[in-house]
This record gives sequence, structure tokens and C-alpha cells, in this order.
Amino acid sequence: MKSSVYRTARTALSRAETRFSAARRTYHASVLPSLISPLAPEFQAKAKAMDELVADVEAKMASARLGGGTKAAERMRSKGKKLPRERLALLLDPHTPFLELSALAAHDVYPEGVPGAGIITGIGRISGRECMVVVNDATVKGGSYYPLTVKKHLRAQEIAREHGLPCVYLVESGGAALPHQANVFPDKEHFGRIFYNMAQMSALGIPQIAVVHGISVAGGAYVPAMADENIIVREQGRIFLAGPPLVKAATGEEVDDETLGGGQMHSSESGVTDHLARDDEHALAIARGIIGDLGQAGSREVPPPAQPENPLYPASELHGIVGTDQRQAFDMRDVIARIVDGSRFREFKKEYGTTIITGFANIHGYPVGIVANNGILFSPSALKATHFIQLCSQRQIPLLFLVNVTGYMVGSKAEKGGIAKDGAKMVRAVACADVPKLTVIVGGSFGAGNYGMAGRAYSPRFLWMWPNAKVSVMGSGQLSQVMQTVSRDPSQHNSLKAEIEAQSTSLYATARLWDDGIIRPTDTRDVVGLGLALAARQGGSAGRAAVGTTTWDGDAKGFGVYRM
Repeated sequence: MKSSVYRTARTALSRAETRFSAARRTYHASVLPSLISPLAPEFQAKAKAMDELVADVEAKMASARLGGGTKAAERMRSKGKKLPRERLALLLDPHTPFLELSALAAHDVYPEGVPGAGIITGIGRISGRECMVVVNDATVKGGSYYPLTVKKHLRAQEIAREHGLPCVYLVESGGAALPHQANVFPDKEHFGRIFYNMAQMSALGIPQIAVVHGISVAGGAYVPAMADENIIVREQGRIFLAGPPLVKAATGEEVDDETLGGGQMHSSESGVTDHLARDDEHALAIARGIIGDLGQAGSREVPPPAQPENPLYPASELHGIVGTDQRQAFDMRDVIARIVDGSRFREFKKEYGTTIITGFANIHGYPVGIVANNGILFSPSALKATHFIQLCSQRQIPLLFLVNVTGYMVGSKAEKGGIAKDGAKMVRAVACADVPKLTVIVGGSFGAGNYGMAGRAYSPRFLWMWPNAKVSVMGSGQLSQVMQTVSRDPSQHNSLKAEIEAQSTSLYATARLWDDGIIRPTDTRDVVGLGLALAARQGGSAGRAAVGTTTWDGDAKGFGVYRM
């Protein structure tokens, strides 16, 4: 009798749990409707403009990936060497994605041209493990480090530290570009910080692996020397603090490259290197074996808690929804519907502060809280975003910011309503949220709206831009009016306005590493999904103290004092 009652009760409880789970899924999983018309002239005009812009950016990326050009590549091949991207392909697992970072770094920055800042960085899979890969491109100025090369290298290390990613360095570099040494060598975020980071990551148990394919001189010699394990290519790799000319000048000794710092010497006499490889291909095979043997040090992946689902609507429609004209409005829900799993989105505070959208969704099975602009930020919008960011921080749900913001509302009514303190609440919440933040600028990111929507200064784990994105102190309309006020000279007004508008483009921003790269709108879901997967990694918070999200003893520090 007791057993029968127990079974009956358990069956009833199971049915109730099933109904509750179904109800919970229904509540959580409201499907966003799509009201756009792909055949409408406005949609097609937007799509055409975005198609052209994306094609232009892709052409520039293809050019940058050629590195120093055909002649430089031929010189490298004539020495029996693989090209930098050929080395990268041999290192990575076949047919797996590689998320390249800042492919257009240094674009049109240096007069002599330094494609990709002379370095390739990105996240790829090696022997089944996600790794950060840093590849010197010796076809570009011999792999010398310009100021933006250093910045790009340091950014890759920052991402690796935040996510606990093993680092693999494919080394062939002449060290600092001497004409730029004042902006490369002495300061905190200059060349020496690379080696500091390697030491710090190694101490945290984040593997550091180096492969020396060519010259590794002066400060660059410390990349393999600071690595946990390294490889050098026979009669090709060179490691020395000073090359033969400097040795002769300093000591009078005459010595050739191979005797001074070749692979045979370092592998058999100095002990600087751990493995001597026959050629590039053999060296990369050894590197893959090292990564395969990392054990728990290199394995921190966490599978998604939910089954991934494709959105109900095609990503290709994003081009026609957003377009390239910052003055044309669109509903960010149409963007969300083409990024999140099953196009489902549980919106939070939908009827309040309607110029910002907040809510919960999954992307590739990973939960995420979304903050998206649907207009200018008023006080209610800022308060709503603040509330939502606090909720996500409390529940340890990562945040995704989808940015298209002209800024916070101005004017006497807004000021009397407390927009300064309400905007500051949102900025404080973004700064102190103890969860990973990812930012995608899909339109404009202007003024203090850049701060409230997790701009670069607010340490998002990743920040990507669409080709049409713009970042500036204000939008072009406001800029024009301000310039007319402060400048009575029309030619000066027009010149400065054109200069500031040129400095607000995604190309200008990505060239200076204000982002982690320009992405195609259609790739947004997959790129963000990878970012969330990395953020979910066990031990991925190892570097949080370095970026200010926790106190040194590891305890969350809250949100500070809100001005009420």
C-alpha cells in the first residue's frame, strides 16, 4: 500500500514537474516575430549598401593577409621556409575555424605600410584544444615590432589570460623597429610587457609554447626563453641577445649566426631550446604533440548547458535590416531574432525605458543577457539597463551589448530629471559587473553611450564592429551643428568635420585596435557563440584581477556607491 501511494505521488510529482518545465520553457522562450519585408525598396537599398561595404572590407582583409607581398614571400620560400599563414595552417587542426583578431591592424597608419601590424593573432584548435596563436609575419619588415604590433601582441595575451587559453608563439622577428623604439621599448604597455605576461600566465598554469622558425634577436630572444617548452628549426632558427655585428662592435669577436645562436648549439650546449626540428613542418608537428600532452593545463572547455538551435530567420537579412546609414532607424529585436537560438528572447521590463532592450536568450546553447539600443538613452532606459546588468551579475550570466546609440539625452528637462546621475548608474553597473561582457557595435557608438554600452574602456572580453559601425564623441548631425557654433570659417568647419568623420569609421578604429576586428554581420552569431564558449571555460577567470573585476583576494567587490 505504502509503495503504491509512493509510486502514485511520484508519478503526480513527475507530471507536475513536466508541466512546470514546459510552462517555464514557454515563458522563457517567446519567439520574436519578424515584421520586415525583404522585397521592400528600403530593405533592398540597405542590403545593397551593406553588401558593397562588406565586400570592400573583405577585399582589404584579403590584401592584408598577403603580408609583405609576392617578393617577400618568394625570398622566404627560397630559404626553404613556410610562409607565416602556411605555418598557421599546419599548426591548427584541419577543417576547424580560426577566429583571427584585428586582421586590419595598422591599416593606413604607417607610411611604409605594415599589413596586419606584421603579426597574426587569433584563437584556433590545436590537438583538440582551443589556443591563442601569435605568429610573427617576417614578410612584413622582417617581423619587426612597431607600436601597433606590440599592442596587438599584448591584446592577444590579455584574451588568453582572461580565458585560460594556452599560448603558442611562432617566432621569426628582428625585435623592435628601431625608428619607433621610443614608442615600443620603455613604457608599461611596451615590448617588455610581452615577457612579463608570459611569466604571469605560466605562473597561473596557462601553458606558453614557442616555435622558433627564424631569427629571434634582442628582446625577441626572450619569447622562446620565457616559454615553458620550445622548439627551434635546425639551420634556420636563431636565438641571440645580440647579432654578429653587435657582438663584434661590443667585444671584437667575429662569429657567424649559426655558431652564435643556431638550433644545434642551443639544443646541445646552452640548453635554451628543448626540441630541435628538421624543418618548419617537423617543428609544428612537435608543437601539436606538446599541446596534446598538456593534460588538465590545456583542457578547460565547458559544453553548452542547452542544445544549440538555429535562429528561425536567415542571418543574410541583417544587411537589409541595418544598412549603412546611421540616420535610418531599425528595431534591434530584428537583429536579436537572427542571432539567438530559436529566435527566442525573454524580454525584461519591455514596457519601461523602451529605447533600450534587455532580456535573456541562448546563443549556441550558452545563456546570455542582452542589452541592445533602440534609440537614445533617457533616464528610464539607463535605470532599466542598470537593473538588468545587476541581475545578470548576481546570476552570473554573461552580458552581450548590441550597440547602436547616439548617447544620453540632453537638454534642461533631461538634466532636471537627473540624466547625469542615472547615466552614471548605468556606467557604474557596466564597469563593476562581475561577469564576462561581449560587445558588438552594429551601428553608432557615440558620446557617453559608448561608456554605458561597454566600449573598449570598460574591458569587455571581446569587442567587434560591423563594417558600417562608427565610434566618435558625437554623431555627424550634432557634430555639424557644434562646428557651426564654434567655427565661423566654413572651410575650417568643413575640414575639421571631415577629419572627425574619417576618424569615426570602423576601418580607422580597427587599424588602431580599438576593437578585436571587423566582422561580417552574418558571422555575428558564430563569433559571439565562440566568445561565450571561451567565457564559460573553467579557470577562465584567472586574469580577472588584472582587468579589475575582482579584488585581489578573489571576492566580488559589488557596485560601489550609486548616486541616488
